Amino acid sequence: MFKSVLCFVSLLTFFYFQNTGQQQYVIRGYTQGTDYTIKYYGDHDFITKKAVDSILLKIDSSMSLYKPYSLINQFNESEKGCPIDDQFAAVIRKSFEINQQTSGNFDVTVAPLVQAWGFGAQPMQRYPENSDIQLLLQLVGMDKLVLKKNNFLKKKKPGVKIDLNGIAQGYSVDVVADYLLTKGITSFVVEIGGELRIKGLKPDGSARRIGIEGPALTEGGAPHIRHLASIPEGAVTTSGNYRKFHQNGTKKITHLINPKTGYPLDNEMISVTVFAKDAMTADGYDNALMAMDVKEALQFVEAKGDLEAYFIYRRKDGGVADTLSRGFKKLIIN
Repeated sequence: MFKSVLCFVSLLTFFYFQNTGQQQYVIRGYTQGTDYTIKYYGDHDFITKKAVDSILLKIDSSMSLYKPYSLINQFNESEKGCPIDDQFAAVIRKSFEINQQTSGNFDVTVAPLVQAWGFGAQPMQRYPENSDIQLLLQLVGMDKLVLKKNNFLKKKKPGVKIDLNGIAQGYSVDVVADYLLTKGITSFVVEIGGELRIKGLKPDGSARRIGIEGPALTEGGAPHIRHLASIPEGAVTTSGNYRKFHQNGTKKITHLINPKTGYPLDNEMISVTVFAKDAMTADGYDNALMAMDVKEALQFVEAKGDLEAYFIYRRKDGGVADTLSRGFKKLIIN
């Protein structure tokens, strides 16, 4: 359903029984076109897979483009908009915030462009021409949306459509994490498609370690772990352009679309991994940072203060390099 996370953050930690009376419980399943894993400590199994699946199905029914009956599809097919539920509204409010903070680099109204470039719910017939892009850009821009107080999402043009793939998976992680907290669970990892939220230390008092993935070292090789990070609490998400793309002759067409130009991103960025307090925030900003050059993105993160980020980018000579914010550097252990 949601954004296919391209630079997955891999869990590389093993949990052991400690002399605490607690043990690890694991729930695994499939949602939103990807796998999910929940690991938590407790003195009994507080959480059932059925409960988790019910939570995720409710989010799907609201914001999945692949569910014909979903609220997002009702909105997209409407002429003037429609009422949306509280979850949908929370994601839209956050989207407005990130759109404003990033000067439009993050924009949920890119749905027509995503579809035109072959990454939407419908099959692509042909690659769009410049004239097609210019027409579609007339429907792009979050200034064409208004969220009313009664959760009525209004569109200012009939053809405006939205795609929440760049933020809703992070939101899903947060909803599941918050559910665990309501059950009194204070040590857990929630992961959906590589998007993580972590809470609490392991019983031995150590923080969990995660692996930060990068592109293959050689042409045709598999992605590899570039660094290990120690995360005591917070969320980590990643966006990148080396997993999900089309090949048009010699040109790689990434699924990440620049809402200002209408064309797939074609800059030095390869991937961005973001650390934030919650997964929805991290998930939204990792896409926006991908649209910036490295210097601009690093300055943005350092100035914002509540984000940390790790960037993998391509140098002018074709080589691959990385850099990171000061706060993220403190998380790296290897």
